[in-house]
Amino acid sequence: MRIAIVAIGRLKNGPEQDLVARYMERAKKVGAQMGLDVGGIRDHAESQLPSADGRREAEAKVLSKGLEDRWRVIALDERGRDTGSVELAELLGAWRDDGVSDTLFVIGGPDGLHPDLRRRADHVLAFGRATWPHMLARVLLSEQIYRATTILSGHPYHRV
Repeated sequence: MRIAIVAIGRLKNGPEQDLVARYMERAKKVGAQMGLDVGGIRDHAESQLPSADGRREAEAKVLSKGLEDRWRVIALDERGRDTGSVELAELLGAWRDDGVSDTLFVIGGPDGLHPDLRRRADHVLAFGRATWPHMLARVLLSEQIYRATTILSGHPYHRV
């Protein structure tokens, strides 16, 4: 199963980008042994439309471009489920075992996700009740993807 992230907002060079790259590379290595093809992050510029609703709608179109109905979508949203690491790993493992070909993690822009995109999601994930800046959300997400691959492989990285 391929796993990728698509996000609104560009991650600039710096320590956050380094951490994301490090975790995604680790996830790619461990995931390959588990039938998970961990890809990278496709990021897109924020919409410049004047209204928040217009920006969310325009960004949803960009985030959804090329998205196929058979793909599974996990949307990041502060109103989502506070999903534990083991639960996320089990979800990804179950989808892989069910023959899902692609899973796409979606990070919206500063105004959040358009309701249609949130409804399209198979799972809406929250990293607690706090709102995280995009650069940190990407670090958290890439680490959780890596952690999920290690949990599925039985690697000792995740300790209970």
